[in-house]
Amino acid sequence: MKKSLSLSVAGVALAAALVACSFSSLVPTSVLPVSAPTTVAVAPVPSTSSSHPVADLVNEQDKLVSIYQQISPGVVLIKTSTAFGSGWVYNSDGIIVTNEHVVTGEKTVEVDFPSGEKVFGDVAASDTYSDLAIIKVDPAAVKLVPLPLGDSSALQVGQIVVAIGNPWGMDNTMTTGIVSALGRTVRTGTQTTSGGFFSTGDIIQTDAALNPGNSGGPLLDLNGTVIGVNSQIRTDAYTTAGEPVNSGVGFAISVNTVKRVIPSLIGTGKVDYPYLGISAYSTVDSPDMPLALINALGLKNTYGAYVMSVAAGGPSDKAGIHAGTIPLNFQGVTGLNSGGDLIIAADGHKISNFDDLISYLAVYKSPGDTVNLAVLRGSQQLDIPVILGTRP
Repeated sequence: MKKSLSLSVAGVALAAALVACSFSSLVPTSVLPVSAPTTVAVAPVPSTSSSHPVADLVNEQDKLVSIYQQISPGVVLIKTSTAFGSGWVYNSDGIIVTNEHVVTGEKTVEVDFPSGEKVFGDVAASDTYSDLAIIKVDPAAVKLVPLPLGDSSALQVGQIVVAIGNPWGMDNTMTTGIVSALGRTVRTGTQTTSGGFFSTGDIIQTDAALNPGNSGGPLLDLNGTVIGVNSQIRTDAYTTAGEPVNSGVGFAISVNTVKRVIPSLIGTGKVDYPYLGISAYSTVDSPDMPLALINALGLKNTYGAYVMSVAAGGPSDKAGIHAGTIPLNFQGVTGLNSGGDLIIAADGHKISNFDDLISYLAVYKSPGDTVNLAVLRGSQQLDIPVILGTRP
């Protein structure tokens, strides 16, 4: 969010008051006061083992140079009334994609192109759940270079990625790294009716250097296609001025989420999300349950999404999903009940934890669709179809 560089993360995604641990901060990578520091460390390009290491490094270098030359003309610097951020050209109609938190509260922003051209753009629509927004500029007023979209479902951990953006306001900065993990979730700022927070799924984790000002910029593969939108970092380190410092843990919204959200924002100005109506165990440090807790709950499986609460009258309630109701005293943690269902698959897709479930619904399902959940209730496995609602 533009008014604060630090966004504290609650211990539980969609289920509050669960874990008594110390957490780092998830920090939007958009916000940069004009007086911010002007130095930043850039991550080195990962090397590859080969019988011809020098030749391989030269080839990789040439590939990165080519990507920058082709892509950087389509990456823009966004100036709001208080901060800087990044964005990129989505199409030749003048649509610029950025993060919602970059433009929160703004109606008009300045959009600066690498060519030196500067135009004003209207914040046309935004979506808090995905943290995506679109800015509309006059396509006749500036040369537009739309960026090609990739397929985030084809990504693999370890794959080299490239980020281009404006860290600390330093325009068109390029950094590199790898895909560190896939299918992460991050908490949104929107609360559920039970007091928890909705989560955004299908998030890419990367160690490419991201810093304040990178928010809204593209994450790219070595084909030069957009595979994500850089949005947040997780860090415990801050400068003496209170600015967050990159820790090697960054997050990007997947391009497959972009493909679902942006056309809807262009067409209707809003996005409808599928709604299951449950909260399940997940912490910011790990979505997986520790074995001691699994044993304490009496679960017969070591993976799955454990249902902690079910929204009254919601889709899961109507379908017969059960939450835990038997108070459990586990290491002093309050609000934890045993006896709940454990969701282990959705439409035959294995669910390892709540992150998996959120990501699956975000990518493959829409309101009104039916998702078939495989549920363990005690030692009994049940197949329960749930007609998804619309997220309130």
